[in-house]
Amino acid sequence: MHDTVIRGGTIVDGTGKPGYTGDVALKDGKIAEVGGKAGRGNREIDANGLLVTPGWVDVHTHYDGQATWDKELAPSSWHGVTTVLMGNCGVGFAPVKRSQSEHSDLIGMMESIEEIPGIALADGLKWNWETFPEYMDALAEMPRAIDVAAQIPHHPLRVYVMGERAVRREAATPDDIQTMRDAVRQALDAGAFGFTTSRTNSHKTPTGDMVPGRYSEVQELLGIGSAFKGLKHGAFGMNSDFDEEPAELEWMTKFGRETGRPIWFLLTDRPTDRARWERLMKGVHKARKEGAMVTAQIAGRPVGVLLGIDTALNPFSIRPSYQALLELPVGERMKRVQDPAFRAQVLKEAPSPELLNRLTQFRKFITTAWDRMFPLTDPPNYEPRKEDSIAGIAARSNRTPDEVAYDYLSASADRFLFFPVVGYNEDNLNIIQTMLEDETTLLGLSDGGAHCSSIIDAGVPTWMLMHWARDRSRGPRLPLEKMVKRQTSDTAAFFGFHDRGVLREGLKADVNVIDYKNLKLHVPEVRYDLPMNGRRLVQRADGYKHTFVSGVETFAGGVFTGATPGRLVRAG
Repeated sequence: MHDTVIRGGTIVDGTGKPGYTGDVALKDGKIAEVGGKAGRGNREIDANGLLVTPGWVDVHTHYDGQATWDKELAPSSWHGVTTVLMGNCGVGFAPVKRSQSEHSDLIGMMESIEEIPGIALADGLKWNWETFPEYMDALAEMPRAIDVAAQIPHHPLRVYVMGERAVRREAATPDDIQTMRDAVRQALDAGAFGFTTSRTNSHKTPTGDMVPGRYSEVQELLGIGSAFKGLKHGAFGMNSDFDEEPAELEWMTKFGRETGRPIWFLLTDRPTDRARWERLMKGVHKARKEGAMVTAQIAGRPVGVLLGIDTALNPFSIRPSYQALLELPVGERMKRVQDPAFRAQVLKEAPSPELLNRLTQFRKFITTAWDRMFPLTDPPNYEPRKEDSIAGIAARSNRTPDEVAYDYLSASADRFLFFPVVGYNEDNLNIIQTMLEDETTLLGLSDGGAHCSSIIDAGVPTWMLMHWARDRSRGPRLPLEKMVKRQTSDTAAFFGFHDRGVLREGLKADVNVIDYKNLKLHVPEVRYDLPMNGRRLVQRADGYKHTFVSGVETFAGGVFTGATPGRLVRAG
């Protein structure tokens, strides 16, 4: 007698092979049978006409803080994700000295880089750890709906070892490097899935300074990386501007060859350098030929900022009159915005020079480029056409872009303008497709738990099935089996989650039962449900009938059952 039998569904098992009809039986937290006719179960689910897949393994999230207080780990858990990997982009909360100032510094860095409300982190984090293994022990104490796993981040580590010298971005001494290397090895031995760093100008501290590891020398990175030697688990990851592309690829290749471990970096296109992604992909292929497991981690859809009345930015938030509204509750703000006199005042104003000077070039861009702003439709369209931009609508309606944008946003606080930052180039919409079809890439960048007031991409796993396999009209669709494999066995195998990612007898019973025909993403919504009423964007989905973690149903019809079989996963 099985615990649960899922009968007659279309099984897409995560290996990439064609789907087939059959039963999936679960017993004692593991998969007992796959395909054919299974024996009886204490519970039986009719999956006729439904899709049965492994649970999604999302390897780029930032639940480092939320995982210490939240059992549900939404919104990722709403989208069939059963395992999340944290500690990305070199930011996190361990190791850390037991001092209020260092706690505040790490919160400030996470808020600045990943846009997680500092008030929520300050209230939610208990800081009952110092070393990274102690942080992992703290994670292990709390049951959750889904499994979590961690990587050790560079910036807290550097500050922990070097103090103010790290903040001033001084070069690490040989002793510093050895101490950091030993801490990383300690974390890996305790079950960390890797180490991450950030070498990009887009990541700054709350004071506007570069993060501690921005200009770390290659000898520091390779020295830390020597912690991986002799191990059969662990990956080295980074976000880099590739200031010197050949040199960066050279040391990454050296790391891969010397350690035998995978090294990955985030890869997106850039509107200012449209050939960059192709150059870097060529570098990946060259490194692979030279025996190094260099991999590009990519996004499954254009990464876009949402601009609205209740988000971090909108096109009018840098105008003097609108600035006075920012401290008001959203209900009062909407009343003012809908006042005709206030509308007239804002529309006649130019952006404040003082405010513009305080904004980064990137933020200036996303508040002034009308041809890159698109009303977010229902269901959301993440591949909009140029003529549907605010500039395009204005040209057809004999109105200014300011008027079009203002009137659209002021109608409701639930409306957003979608501003694709990377991954969108209407002249070549096949960039993401080309990278998805390349076996040297890895699907990631959902950023679950992060960018709470501007970006919500935790629903990417749902989008992968809907858009690429079912709905895409502006280019060829990709096989459903490949889209499932991309976010199950591919992500699991790369990082060493060897007990999941495939529907196979004896593996962990992490399973989704999906109404594929009716799978739908909802328009994002703003909630104030983090600790201290911290704000975040979330996105719901229809179509997830059942989600199981270790054979226990955690979501039924998209609703959290309250079951908490999730645990900390330790590598190795």
